[in-house]
Amino acid sequence: MRLATRRHVLGLAGGALALPVVARPAAARSPVPSAPVDVTIRSFPINAFLPRDAAKTEFGAFTYRGGLELQSDYRGFGGLSSLRMDPAGRRLTAISDQGQWLTATLDMDGNRPSGLSQARMAAILGPGGRPLAETGNWDTESLWIEGGTAYVGVERTHRIFRFDTFGREGVLARGVPQPVPMGSERMPGNRGIEALGILPRPSPLAGTLCAISERALNAAGDIRGFLIGTGPAREFSVKRTNDFDVTDLAFLPGGDLLLLERWFSAWRGVAFRIRRIDLATIRAGATVDGPIVLSGDMSAQIDNMEGIATHPNAEGETIVTLCSDNNFSFLQRTLLLQFAYRG
Repeated sequence: MRLATRRHVLGLAGGALALPVVARPAAARSPVPSAPVDVTIRSFPINAFLPRDAAKTEFGAFTYRGGLELQSDYRGFGGLSSLRMDPAGRRLTAISDQGQWLTATLDMDGNRPSGLSQARMAAILGPGGRPLAETGNWDTESLWIEGGTAYVGVERTHRIFRFDTFGREGVLARGVPQPVPMGSERMPGNRGIEALGILPRPSPLAGTLCAISERALNAAGDIRGFLIGTGPAREFSVKRTNDFDVTDLAFLPGGDLLLLERWFSAWRGVAFRIRRIDLATIRAGATVDGPIVLSGDMSAQIDNMEGIATHPNAEGETIVTLCSDNNFSFLQRTLLLQFAYRG
């Protein structure tokens, strides 16, 4: 979800005072390119996650490795709502919430991210090669890549597009839509699917597509999720606490789920947290919950955190990469942060 759709949006400046800005009208959406475009991205290092204690790098089981503030003169850059890293942690694929792909190489200085190079942006294409942004499916919020297949979730229209040829064609692949089966309780337009992932082994549901809404609540006030495979979809829920909403997910090597969540107040700013969910608890009819393993508020170098990805490094650590959605506002930032997780 783009915070710009709320009554006000906070301009975040890494712990500085937040300033409200009026929501951008829908007509202000950036134009979608007719062909992939090479993009130059400027990177500014974020050496400390917690500016008031710059020497602190340990946050529970997480070690802060480094971060970047990303800027580009290309109008379509920004709004990053989900990302994935390749197994080597060098190639990044992300989507914006205005219907565009971003692919880039993540450059490293030792174990710290130093910049993005070989960056390209392109329209996310639907059937017939028409950009999704031209068909009303512009609010692309969730991404999963499994093997050579990519899945993109569209929040407002409650659709998931499957790109079977993504492994061969990359951003030129064309997606085929499918609705999210939600029974008789339709999800709110701007609270729809925000996180996608294929359940891994050792789950008995391995291979099932897991889709979690941002804040479509059930009768108990918990966040609705769906298990989509062969046969009818089955529903489960995520325990909602302290007004946090879901923004993305990733899996650890052992299978457990890392759930990225965001909290927003027009007066107090934003916060994020990551909860670890036991893979074995994800099943039809269940309400899943788990401990908070990392969190941050406006005292830290955060913004509107919407994307999370994991990959192993050569030392056997799990590297967790986070990105933020700047809502295409000059008062907000596009951030990329990396941590090593020992959990």
